[in-house]
Amino acid sequence: MQVLVRDNNVDQALRVLKKKMQREGVFREMKARSAYEKPSERRAREKSEAIRRQRKLARKKLQREGLLPAPKKVVRGQR
Repeated sequence: MQVLVRDNNVDQALRVLKKKMQREGVFREMKARSAYEKPSERRAREKSEAIRRQRKLARKKLQREGLLPAPKKVVRGQR
């Protein structure tokens, strides 16, 4: 993973790096590897993640077909 530092702006480069690492799932993997996970716990976690993914895909499909209302958009910065 590589991030370019422009005009000696290290703070901005660090923010970009953190965002990239978050998107790649590096932090989640580091947290998961910090402690041992029993094989039975791993199977249960993977199964629940798969169920959550399937429900999300089904919800998005129903929203596209118009059978479920789309989520409300949050407008920020207006008073």
